[in-house]
Amino acid sequence: MDSTRRQLLQAAALVSGAGLIDPNGMARSLTKKSNLSELSASELTERMRRGDLSAESYAQHVLAQCEAHKDLNAFINLKPDQVLSDARQADLRRREGAPLGPLHGLVIPIKDSINTRNLPTTSGTEALRNFLPRDDAPLVTAIARQGGVLLGKTNLMEMSLGWTSNNKPFGAVHNPYDRARIPGGSSGGSAAAVAARLVPLAVGEDTLGSIRIPAALCGVCGLRPSVARYPSDGIMPITPRWDAPGPMARSVGDLDLFDAAITGRVQPLRPMALTGVRIATPPEYFEGLDPEVERVTGEALQLLEKAGAVLVKAPLPAELEGARKLVSTIQAFEIIANQRRYLEASGSTMRLEDMVAAMSTPVQTRYHNDFTPGGANAITEQARNELLLRLTAMRRAMRAYFAEQRVVALASPPTLKAALLIGEDTETEIRGKKLPLYEALARNVGHGSAAGMPCLVLPAGLTRGGLPVGLGVDMLPDQDEQLLSLGLALEKVLGPLPPPAPVAA
Repeated sequence: MDSTRRQLLQAAALVSGAGLIDPNGMARSLTKKSNLSELSASELTERMRRGDLSAESYAQHVLAQCEAHKDLNAFINLKPDQVLSDARQADLRRREGAPLGPLHGLVIPIKDSINTRNLPTTSGTEALRNFLPRDDAPLVTAIARQGGVLLGKTNLMEMSLGWTSNNKPFGAVHNPYDRARIPGGSSGGSAAAVAARLVPLAVGEDTLGSIRIPAALCGVCGLRPSVARYPSDGIMPITPRWDAPGPMARSVGDLDLFDAAITGRVQPLRPMALTGVRIATPPEYFEGLDPEVERVTGEALQLLEKAGAVLVKAPLPAELEGARKLVSTIQAFEIIANQRRYLEASGSTMRLEDMVAAMSTPVQTRYHNDFTPGGANAITEQARNELLLRLTAMRRAMRAYFAEQRVVALASPPTLKAALLIGEDTETEIRGKKLPLYEALARNVGHGSAAGMPCLVLPAGLTRGGLPVGLGVDMLPDQDEQLLSLGLALEKVLGPLPPPAPVAA
């Protein structure tokens, strides 16, 4: 038995203030505490701040849940002894009357592309399996400053390049609603941990859908904030032009809790009044959907209309066509230089060429063909600069669209299909037609990245097969608080999803 598994089993056998217990007592204790898994982050932090629940007791519960759901493969690294030690320190601060942050005692996992000096930051690739960065990422420091307790590092798509979380070096992440299916990617481990009720809140990162897609496929809420709303230094980059770390949770209220904690905002948000709120639903983003995604999304939009929202079915401007491909091409040109700088700034002695040489074959091939200057599909700097001019035109066109249509937000299903089977890595079928993976999973998220929009995903419902379907809602740049306010209102209308069914022992 490895040491991490042994520590998790020991944690599962603990109860608050009682030390070790016998097996029968352990079972009774976990049964009594099982409702902790359904509490929101806001409810948990309030209980811990009042002293009704100790941070150590809650950490023990989370570690036990992680052990019970290890088949999800949601984590690459966990350090239970450090989690429990940090939780005890949180309890000590409360007992001593020290100021408590809004995340007090909350056990939070983060995507394993975000630097932590006490846990390896692998970015999901073999060469960095044991890499300990020099410093925590500023976002990790901010979470700790606000009282959060680092749980561990979640599994992801290798180098964050893809939308399945079928990680070759560390194994595929499994969707809690169907273990045979993907959770989406690249932040699949964070989404799976939240959906499976291991934690109420986790941190992912999104460049081209890496929060939005797993949030949709796992039936959780996800916020891709405006770029630079949260610090992104100390995170393995694709391109800082679009890279945006953000929270994933089971409620918009918990996304709001995280946002307020990291930004220092003290003013609470209120749900936006929906009557008369104009929301764009571009028809081209509803074409070619899987029938079940079409049905669930359509029913969700009908609920919004009944609640008073006005849906504006106006096509997006022609300038927005090809947004996903434009973003992919620009980031391919910029990734190599960005990752060289990251390795140096993080204290790694590894050359980027050596890191690439140790990658799985499909990812290594992308680096050689798409990212390396002179590669078969690489573009020139002049071509990149021409694309940047198109990007500027896209952003102008999106602002003009919002003004002309008098809309406050844009809504569409983030993916064309619910969670795919693990192994569908290159294409899938919708309505009898084969589609490349990027079309099925990322067609509808390109505009959000290209236009620099904050993007919110909400659960819209379940397919008849029990798979989650999401609804994406986007606003113009830097309107994150208005987006969360709208999300609080939409969430009340759409309602929560039922949890995943328990897996038979």
